[in-house]
Amino acid sequence: MSLSNSNKPVQHKSRLMALVFAVIMGIGVGPVFAQALTQNNEQTLQFGVGLYQPDRETNDATYQPLATYLSERLQRPVKLRTVDTWEGLAKSLANGETDMALMGPWGYVLADQYADARVISTILYRGKPQYHALIITHPDSGITSIADLLGPAGTRATFAFGDKGSTSGYLIPLTFFLQNNVDPETHFSRVLHTKHQAIEMQVTSGRITAGADYDRNRNAMIAQGLIRAQDSRVIWQSPPLPNDAFAVSARLFKDQALVKALQSALADIGSQLALRPDLLPADYTVFVDSSRQRYEGIREAGLTSGALKPKP
Repeated sequence: MSLSNSNKPVQHKSRLMALVFAVIMGIGVGPVFAQALTQNNEQTLQFGVGLYQPDRETNDATYQPLATYLSERLQRPVKLRTVDTWEGLAKSLANGETDMALMGPWGYVLADQYADARVISTILYRGKPQYHALIITHPDSGITSIADLLGPAGTRATFAFGDKGSTSGYLIPLTFFLQNNVDPETHFSRVLHTKHQAIEMQVTSGRITAGADYDRNRNAMIAQGLIRAQDSRVIWQSPPLPNDAFAVSARLFKDQALVKALQSALADIGSQLALRPDLLPADYTVFVDSSRQRYEGIREAGLTSGALKPKP
């Protein structure tokens, strides 16, 4: 060990004791002490991920390899934290609990609007940067088309949305209903909000009449044997929607060197998957550099539906 390295613990202890002594003596060192704490906290990047998997434990296990990889590439600790809802993840970027996040498009737009979070990359699924929202029903529900759901037959139906931070589960189907002069809260006999997997399970079991989902989730649940394709019917599909965003907080975005390093690490994942297939869930292939413009359609849907208020 070199002399300079052996002195570091002593120097650190001396600075800490000086700060404690100053506080005891009543010296005004609040800002200095706060700055020292802030510098220490910045050593670890808080990486928030939405609840893509059925439970928190599975979600943590799925995305921990990505957190570990980013830590290796950035050469600083990265701590993974699963956040139950897209809305909650957006808020965590605003209040400083999260520095960077993998989140749904609508969750990102909310974080951008209210916390000036910035998207830096978009994830690709089977090489594509887009997906579709769906409305599904049970074949025996009596609803055979979207016209049925929007018409008098729909007034007897129960309908399930995802949480209010979900793009395909809430924002896009809500906007579609409102554009067709249908207020879900008064049109349907009952409206509930739950998770995507639960919507599929409840529709296919006949416990609710119809619900909102997205194609990737439905296809994955069918492939995994969790539901049967013949137990639900797709009666509406949205135009293409941008895939999930990798976003950073407004504070982190100011560090452009770190942003570039992050984008580079995310873009290199595609070449790493052959050796480290657990870096991304099945069928996700890579990240590509992105910007706010890719998500403008989501922002417009938020404004149209009234779910997003214009900036003053």
